[in-house]
Amino acid sequence: MRRYFADRRPAWRMKAAMPFQDFRDFLTALREQGELVDVDRPVALELEVAKGLRKSASIAGPAFVFKNNGTPFPLVAGVYNSRAKALIAFQATEDEAFGKILNGLSNPIPPVLVDDAPVHENVIEGDDIDLSTLPVPKYSPNDGGPYITPGIVVSHDPETGIPDMGHYRFQIIDKNTMSFLAQPMHRFGKNLAKAVRLGQQTFRAALVIGVDPMLAYTCPIQATDDTNDFAVAGGLRGAAVELVKCRTNDVNVPARAEVVIEFEVQFANEVFEGPLGEYTGYYTPGSMKPIARVLAITHRNDAYFQALLTGVPPTENHTLKQLPFEASFFQMMRSQFPTIEKVAVPSSGGVSFYIVIAMRPRYSGEARAAILMAMGTNLRPKTVIVVDPDIDVNNSDQVEWAVAFRTQPSRDVILVDQLPAGPLDPSVSDDIPLDQRMGSALAIDATYPYGTDVRIAGSDEACGPSVAEHGHEFVMVADVPGWRDYDFPELRNRAP
Repeated sequence: MRRYFADRRPAWRMKAAMPFQDFRDFLTALREQGELVDVDRPVALELEVAKGLRKSASIAGPAFVFKNNGTPFPLVAGVYNSRAKALIAFQATEDEAFGKILNGLSNPIPPVLVDDAPVHENVIEGDDIDLSTLPVPKYSPNDGGPYITPGIVVSHDPETGIPDMGHYRFQIIDKNTMSFLAQPMHRFGKNLAKAVRLGQQTFRAALVIGVDPMLAYTCPIQATDDTNDFAVAGGLRGAAVELVKCRTNDVNVPARAEVVIEFEVQFANEVFEGPLGEYTGYYTPGSMKPIARVLAITHRNDAYFQALLTGVPPTENHTLKQLPFEASFFQMMRSQFPTIEKVAVPSSGGVSFYIVIAMRPRYSGEARAAILMAMGTNLRPKTVIVVDPDIDVNNSDQVEWAVAFRTQPSRDVILVDQLPAGPLDPSVSDDIPLDQRMGSALAIDATYPYGTDVRIAGSDEACGPSVAEHGHEFVMVADVPGWRDYDFPELRNRAP
């Protein structure tokens, strides 16, 4: 197999600043950059697709179109498996992407409703519905069955009507039945719970597959429950999202999606769902979950279906979440702690359970205050580390260096118990209902004590508060000035 190093190449730039219109535009961009490869040989949906995706992701390799998969639909997979593909999706360089997300969050653009749409070129209803015609893989050996993992659920708050988009797993049960997992702290789960409280026996929504990547990257963004996610996606795209009303309910879905599965949740009926190899790298045990009865399948002519590998980090699932999580978490934290300079939510923690924050405290204890706010966010981290701005939050060696030499455990380690547990945490008992699970969190304040002046040896560069301003302890960092900019010809073509 050809070896790929896509993450080290400059990001692909659009010739014009036009947003992708749909999934197909994105696939064209990937193909032009050698990031999408056709697979014409027969490939089995059970485990073989997953093996190919795992191998490619391990080398930041290409996405695939599995054309010969035993169904009428080509299966596209791996489109979010590397940082390079993320930058193609955002039409940005590494330096631009973070700011582009923040700008989009600050400038939402409302969606527009259209009367007709490509996603309604084919409408399948009633006895013609057959989920087995879709190329839905089985990823891990002990999975309970085939799973739709890249699907975006579009649901409306049953009281306010505010739309939400989010990624949720759906297991195929039979030709017209699915089941799913919706965490109680996520908006789809909240919408379902609210419908039950209102006395509804059913709840209708839609599962969307194959969209402009900005919609997919909008789903993980941390936002309040009164946020219209389509307006956020419009901000990220720089243009309004076109929506069309579903055929069997009042939910509006992306007009240019490849496939939409319209369904009805039946609260009174349950089916056994799971296990699934999840983003934590562990199987989540199966349990009884609500039934989602399919009411219609609509799709474009020559539609693409999509697969997404999840499992031991890093996988496509983690790369998809990382930029949106980091940018929206950064924006939220900066609103209260403006000296936060960088954040990292690494894939090693499932892009949720482990957070590193770089900040310049303005007063004693501010780093601890930031830690407590981070623990209270919907990411529900189990470990939070705060470092000084001279530490690269994305470099584990530097973070561990700060922990090793800038902390005293008795002074700088914080333990907080009886917090809401993070989603699907395998260290929490599976016997406890999802909305009752509790856990604990650990934090390390690895910033120098407030008032310490930190300087690079042989340089006037200050990493911490100045002596003149605070007049306390002085610490010298023994680094080599200018090493990052030094031109070493023998290393020019070597990996960083």
